[in-house]
Amino acid sequence: MSSLDELIQKARALLSEGHSPGQIADELSLSMETVTWLLTQQKGVAIPKDVHIDWTAVSGQGPLLDGIAMMLLKQYYTSLEGDEKEEGYLERFPTLVVGIAVSGIPLATLIAVQEDIRLAIYHPAKHSTQEPPVGSISGNFSPVSGERCIIVDDVITSGNTMQDVVKYLRRHGAHPVAICVIFDKRGLRDVDGVPVYSLFKISRID
Repeated sequence: MSSLDELIQKARALLSEGHSPGQIADELSLSMETVTWLLTQQKGVAIPKDVHIDWTAVSGQGPLLDGIAMMLLKQYYTSLEGDEKEEGYLERFPTLVVGIAVSGIPLATLIAVQEDIRLAIYHPAKHSTQEPPVGSISGNFSPVSGERCIIVDDVITSGNTMQDVVKYLRRHGAHPVAICVIFDKRGLRDVDGVPVYSLFKISRID
């Protein structure tokens, strides 16, 4: 069985278990466009160019997941070294970490514990059942108003979720200072002026 056939089977299995296309996209670290194609395989529609990332060997192991979270945190703080005399230096230190549901939540939780700061959870628009779909901050965790935020997730695929969360945070009185992800498929330097720090940049070469 080809890797594409395996992805089609995985997508269909997740759909049959009640996952929405947005949740399937998160589970498989794929774009919504790719997931739509996997589920429908419309004739005449070319297979979207995408890269599947399977990091379950790490995500399912607590100590390894903690190691990844600490690497994200270390990478961000390393970027601040040497800037101590710059104006606004202290304003780049976070008071809150925002975990993007679902895979960003455990990473954000580990970072919040390490830094002894607040934790917020963002539900992306692609998980929303509203029309039009909207993203939201969970009411069960910290509010974001007045906080300096690091946004944490596993993968940037299209960049749409990151654009949405940055806009959401600013509309609600928060100041996003950084985006930290394990994998970046877009090779982004920033999202609406918020710098992106990724451990790995993923590129497809055709």
